[in-house]
Amino acid sequence: MASQLVVLKEAAQETRVAASPEACGKYIALGLSVVVQAGAGLHSNFSDTDYETAGASVVADIAGALSGADIVLGVRPPDAALVGQMKKGAALIATLEPYQNGAIKDYAASGVQALAMEWMPRITRAQSMDVLSSQSNLAGYKSVLDATSEYSRALPMMMTAAGTIPAARVFVMGAGVAGLQAVATAKRLGAIVTATDVRRAAAEQVESLGGTFVMVAQDEDDSGETEGGYAKEMSEDYKKRQAALVAEHIAKQDIVICTALIPGRPAPRLVNTAMVESMKAGSVIVDLAAEQGGNCELAKANEIVVHNGVRIIAHSNTAGRLAGNASALYARNLYNFIAAFWNEESAAFTPDWDDEILQGIGLTRDGQVVHTTLLKQD
Repeated sequence: MASQLVVLKEAAQETRVAASPEACGKYIALGLSVVVQAGAGLHSNFSDTDYETAGASVVADIAGALSGADIVLGVRPPDAALVGQMKKGAALIATLEPYQNGAIKDYAASGVQALAMEWMPRITRAQSMDVLSSQSNLAGYKSVLDATSEYSRALPMMMTAAGTIPAARVFVMGAGVAGLQAVATAKRLGAIVTATDVRRAAAEQVESLGGTFVMVAQDEDDSGETEGGYAKEMSEDYKKRQAALVAEHIAKQDIVICTALIPGRPAPRLVNTAMVESMKAGSVIVDLAAEQGGNCELAKANEIVVHNGVRIIAHSNTAGRLAGNASALYARNLYNFIAAFWNEESAAFTPDWDDEILQGIGLTRDGQVVHTTLLKQD
């Protein structure tokens, strides 16, 4: 009997889906039987008929399918009731938000293998499985479009018979995947772009996209990044020097894109009220870190706040606002991961727990919480 894979429908606030019809066809080609919860892809413009055409079964009541599923795919952490319906040993693959999710021990008690895709190691062979990169790329692009929709002027310099319109100045705070895409997008639209980051390595990347890198001198022998390539929390002295530089620079900007995140910690506070008040009326701030507390002191998740004439945009799940693309990329990330650990002889998903990928994303196994980071928290 073929191994079974189930694709969950997300809660109302999540527009993405964990498997596209294209991905379902690939899973079936591997030898899996695929069941999709009815309506799972509607926000991404994937109809139930699209999934059926790809060879999947579509069911309204997912409980029966869950009890026999070997693999369960989701975007966000599923409800505890759904996890309780899964059979022991099944693999739950999603972005499980391990730092915020209080149900990890429940996953272990249910006997499932919980795999958190957002903890994918940043190694070469895992690049095609990196959900943070694929989703952040779209978020960076969308952040610039959100800014332009609220900004009451043009971005490029325009020379007309009536006079010249100066180019807008865009400042990107955080030059990770989202920030670099924001730099590239704003530059393509004709803006004058600057960017900052705590990581030395980001300077060359920003400049290769046509932006200008702005940064204070770092602490001695400090690259500003973790072993995994993420930005790290800096010293208090560095934070003070960086804040002074930002305060001087931000007053001259028309648009500010905030993308700075530190894994496992609240988003660093980079833009305070005084900085916002130094900006010209009509300026725009987009805070992509809203779900983790925000980089801007005045940002409110899922709201557009106007303060002193400055518009502060703080949408949650920005990638999900491009749901069709975001779902397609996320689905490919998950497929690439499953395919990498697929045993053709047994036609089964066989994760190797000695592999650094599994050690990076595996949270629970054999009734126990196994990830070292979570064990340290206890």
